[in-house]
Amino acid sequence: MRVFNDRHWRNWVAQFLLVAGLIAVFFVIADTAVTNLRLRGIPLGFEFLSMPSGMPIAESLIAYTPNNSYARAIFVGILNTLTVSILVVIASSVLGLFLGLMRLSSNPAISGTARVWVEIARNTPLVVILLFIYGIWTALPSIANAMQPIPGVFVSQRGIVFPAVSIAGGGLTFAVIVSAMVAILAASRIAAKIQDLKGKRPPIVAVVAGAIAISFAAVYALGILDVRVEWPERRRFNFVGGIEISPEFATLITGLIFYTTGFIGEITRSGVLAVKRGYWEAASSLGLKRSQTLRLVVVPLALRVVVPPLNSQYINVVKNSTLAIAVGYQEFFTIAGTVINRTSHAIEGIALILLTYLVINLALSLLMNWYNRRLALVER
Repeated sequence: MRVFNDRHWRNWVAQFLLVAGLIAVFFVIADTAVTNLRLRGIPLGFEFLSMPSGMPIAESLIAYTPNNSYARAIFVGILNTLTVSILVVIASSVLGLFLGLMRLSSNPAISGTARVWVEIARNTPLVVILLFIYGIWTALPSIANAMQPIPGVFVSQRGIVFPAVSIAGGGLTFAVIVSAMVAILAASRIAAKIQDLKGKRPPIVAVVAGAIAISFAAVYALGILDVRVEWPERRRFNFVGGIEISPEFATLITGLIFYTTGFIGEITRSGVLAVKRGYWEAASSLGLKRSQTLRLVVVPLALRVVVPPLNSQYINVVKNSTLAIAVGYQEFFTIAGTVINRTSHAIEGIALILLTYLVINLALSLLMNWYNRRLALVER
């Protein structure tokens, strides 16, 4: 038949048969697993998610008690994982930029320090770094002898405690903050368009920021917002008041930032080196200083090289957060493992773990790919 002589149709048929075969194999494996589980009396299903968990979680961004369901416990773990990942991504991106520029410095002390950081981070297993940092906490003094590097901040074996700021009228405050962010972004875009038309950037952003600051001051003066500072008080066995960061959370954040910054620093360095020397010379001929050349010319051009490998590093941050189990911080993977041990729903639990990390990493990849497309040069 002519259809089978057409290479295009043959490729489509081969792909269809391959996908159909994979689906059939999957269903055979799934049916066999379900049958064997039922014969052995092992429960199968997600009904356990509505059962009371009975498991304590030391740190949670939302209200949680052991009387809550397993579903809420898992949601708490997801929030903890996202919190750690977002903080590490932001901090390591900023530090990685400076670390990469330090590696290019002509000062041997600066470039040497950056090189030591990079070599330690890239050649040491992350779990070793986490255990080393966690070991430092055990060497700190007890609460009774807690160190106080600055007034109101205490550092001990129980973690770090610092003052807490409470704001009455939180809904209005949130609305004002969001409005301020929108206004500043809009002013920045308007200033950029005016700069493209007239060649000079007006200080619109500064004016808008000043107006926002005055608005906040007026709202506070009228008594609509009540800002209070809660200072921690040291007792014999604990602190009262303030915000406490546990050693486990601090260890995980510090270790991940140190480790990820080493890789991002090298990515930044390679991106800067990828910018052709002609751009440096052109910027210098225009009278730009080295700092202005980096900020206005080199870094924007280097982003086109840097963003794709950054995507991989950000995904690694999410996956590396599972090593929190080594220091006892309860994030999603740790909590999901505890749920599996308590309920014996291993297949469902592992499926939830795979699906959750898949969704998080795919969403992160879509965001980074969208940003990469915006940076790409459009050819005519």
